[in-house]
Amino acid sequence: MAARDVPVEVTAPVVEMRGITVEYSGVRVLDGADLTLRPGEVHALMGENGAGKSTLIGALTGTVPILAGTVLVDGLPRTPTSVARSRAEGIATVFQESHLSPHLSVAENIMIGHEVRGRFGISWARSRKQAEAALATVGIEDVDPRAPLAALSPATKQLVAVARAIVLEPRVLVLDEPTSSLDESEATRLLRVVRRLRDQGVAVLFVSHFLEQVFAVSDRMTVLRGGRVVAEYRTAEVDRAELISKMIGEDIDALQALHSQRLSHHYAESSRVALRATSLGRRGMLGPTDLDLARGEVVGFAGLRGSGRTELARLMSGVQRADRGELWLDGERVQLRGPAAALRHRIAVSSENLRHEGIVAGLTVRENIVLALQALRGWARPLSRAEQDAVVDTYLDALHLAHEDLDRPAGELSGGTQQKVMLARLLATRPHVLILDEPTRGIDIGAKLDIQRRVAKLAGEGVAVVFISSELEEVVRLSDRIVVLKDREKIGELSNGPGVTVDTIVEMIAAELDGPDPGDDG
Repeated sequence: MAARDVPVEVTAPVVEMRGITVEYSGVRVLDGADLTLRPGEVHALMGENGAGKSTLIGALTGTVPILAGTVLVDGLPRTPTSVARSRAEGIATVFQESHLSPHLSVAENIMIGHEVRGRFGISWARSRKQAEAALATVGIEDVDPRAPLAALSPATKQLVAVARAIVLEPRVLVLDEPTSSLDESEATRLLRVVRRLRDQGVAVLFVSHFLEQVFAVSDRMTVLRGGRVVAEYRTAEVDRAELISKMIGEDIDALQALHSQRLSHHYAESSRVALRATSLGRRGMLGPTDLDLARGEVVGFAGLRGSGRTELARLMSGVQRADRGELWLDGERVQLRGPAAALRHRIAVSSENLRHEGIVAGLTVRENIVLALQALRGWARPLSRAEQDAVVDTYLDALHLAHEDLDRPAGELSGGTQQKVMLARLLATRPHVLILDEPTRGIDIGAKLDIQRRVAKLAGEGVAVVFISSELEEVVRLSDRIVVLKDREKIGELSNGPGVTVDTIVEMIAAELDGPDPGDDG
């Protein structure tokens, strides 16, 4: 079964967090959050990106200062002030980025800071013995503790990070996205380790965007949204659709009442395929995926964070290279060795990480808009001011950009304006395929509508569009077809129409997979 059938109250909590409040630069990112961790229980911390999960972990481990609230360990108040202090309280953490040293041996990484000492200093023989025991606990007893860490696979390195945590014999183990870089078999092995530690009485706090893994290994879950706890469930009792609804911020009743609106900007699917992916994938990132993208069509990618929607977009656009499968553009096979190569093939992509992979904050709006076109033309032939003005003027009115902002640094503008500047930059290259990852996230409704209208118009002009959004209603409103992803796999595809609703997608995502649960020893 997915989770143990445990009593509601098993033992006294080892950790209680009550009313935890955290602010960054006057912005409240955690607002009165509660969390209870019990021995012998895996507690999943759920929520979309920005919900406050990492901040709550930081408050527990002493890396984030607490403005208000109380942390109790064994019923006694404690003030987490550092990782060392939390370790002294028996709390160990394995982060998504393992922070291991590739230049040290496996044993040195595991035992660093708590090596076994004898009369003459560190006893490496005894230290390696303890490291071997920790490696056996996580199921990699075949790894030589003398081997350099750099020689290991990413999955084995992640298990070494877990071994480093458990050598401290923690009472609380925090696992922050521990399977994010693992493939299915590797993740299954790690989940078995988590089960074993739980059965030994460790309280495990498990953070993951992979729903199947959460249901396979957790006993209880807390849901965060917007820095607040919105629900706590026993895993065996929670309805998956209700859980997803809590995470994305919609009432289940409201989701069931929503209906697909086939608006006037929806266009019939063209028979001409612009971009075709066959068995496209990358180990540890996305399973083999087939997809056709036709001209004049908006294809929405729907799924929770970590589902594979962004990964598929990045592989289709050359931002990351696939190690399996093929891409075909207008019937010809292409190999995209990066975004620049994609752009030369008239495939334009905007990243969900606008600040780091999109807008250049120090450049003006004008310079940002013409950046991709100039790169496509070549830096040896700079665009004249007249050519720049012609390009910029084309999109000022269409995207409701202000003339007075043209010579301001783009980093000074609102998120909505930055998104529109990024869209203008992509459109200036006259793409045949446009891939938009979260183009409306975090912006006001007016800017959202501007971008949505423009996407619809582009499809009408024959552009093939991929549209990714965490707001499922937005995906339903805009898309002609909807590709649904879950746990780095494409699980279904819907032709949009009056019978397709947000609830249709939620139910697809929430449906249990056939076969045994990941990490189930049975």
